[in-house]
Amino acid sequence: MNRDNPCDCSSAAELLNRACFCKTLQREQLLASLQAQALPAEVLQHEAQLFSHTATFISPAQWQQLQNLVQAVMRVTAQPAYRQRVLNNAPAIAQRPSPTAGVFMGFDFHMSDAGPQIIEINTNAGGAFLNAALLSAQTACCNAAGALPVLLQPQLDAEFVAMFKQEWQLARGAQPLRCIAIVDENPSAQFLYPEFLLAQSLFERAGIKTLIVDPRELQLQNGQLFFQEQIIDLVYNRLTDFSLAQAHNQILRAAYEQDAVVLTPNPHHHALYADKRNLVLLSDGNTLSDLGATLEDITTLVAGIPHTQLVSADNASELWNARKQLFFKPASGYGSKAAYRGDKITKRVWDEILQGDYVAQQQVAPSERGIMVDEQKTSLKMDIRAYVYAGKIQLLAARLYQGQTTNFRTQGGGFAPVFVAG
Repeated sequence: MNRDNPCDCSSAAELLNRACFCKTLQREQLLASLQAQALPAEVLQHEAQLFSHTATFISPAQWQQLQNLVQAVMRVTAQPAYRQRVLNNAPAIAQRPSPTAGVFMGFDFHMSDAGPQIIEINTNAGGAFLNAALLSAQTACCNAAGALPVLLQPQLDAEFVAMFKQEWQLARGAQPLRCIAIVDENPSAQFLYPEFLLAQSLFERAGIKTLIVDPRELQLQNGQLFFQEQIIDLVYNRLTDFSLAQAHNQILRAAYEQDAVVLTPNPHHHALYADKRNLVLLSDGNTLSDLGATLEDITTLVAGIPHTQLVSADNASELWNARKQLFFKPASGYGSKAAYRGDKITKRVWDEILQGDYVAQQQVAPSERGIMVDEQKTSLKMDIRAYVYAGKIQLLAARLYQGQTTNFRTQGGGFAPVFVAG
């Protein structure tokens, strides 16, 4: 594409992302909606960081490609040979089979000229409840007639409740789901704490008692998990200790191992989908063939997942020489922590990478979204997150940012809704 001529675009969506500067967020309506759901004013103090004022766009062809990639990943990860391969290298707790599918899987994409590229897969992707609320406070973009989201907020609310009920039924059958606990370390201090409150409000409107709990507050007695006097049926797990190895998570770990609670997502889900080492398998055609993938899925995945390698002493020299084209990520990382663009790393950081458990992924530059900031036209980087349950995309959301990795520090950045524009 010719960057000097924004009309030289391959699709209406690309043109809108580059050259439409509409402000679509009705911020007062969003704040009123959030406050109506019992979010106290103090937790909304960083609302301007959470939400961008603009919408983003993908083409119908890109929407189909996103779905094809997600479904191909789900088919391959269901193969017995794949599961045996990844679980053999997983912690013992992750090898325990799980009847549940895992709520809010997140597929993160960069939208390249060659089509959408899966940068990573997460099993406790944050932001879904916030992005559902964000959809409800959008005004139509004047240049994007006919553009539509994947689902509207009322549908999303119903889907989210049904998803948690389905997880419960997969594990417990017809027993009633009475209590959900949203569990994270020091939850009220988390940046996405407003989302926990939105989830609590939604579940309680559906008749399910909902707690927001630090794992240190849990108790395990007589084969049941408690918070104070309340029995917990299901834990919505927002912890980033994916194998529940830390000391303060031992009660929850024991409850999971004893089947005293339904935990979603859980260590088994993380091992199957979110360990970054899995991208090494999913991006290699020969390996995919050995694992029993179909030719169609191999073609889809090799085209849609940047080539990824394990970092080791054996290939250290080769990777250092090629570092400017690579992105380095810890195998069990999350939220861009300790992830580095190869052209920015120093020898000191490189030595740390070699001592850690890292993968090297071919860099794919993020696309851009034109935006007005302080009445000045500028461009922010954009990635797209697909929130997925049992192979179905429920919601798409963009994150707009500047810097090496996604963040919520960029003026004008934050979550933005994604519309499919022909």
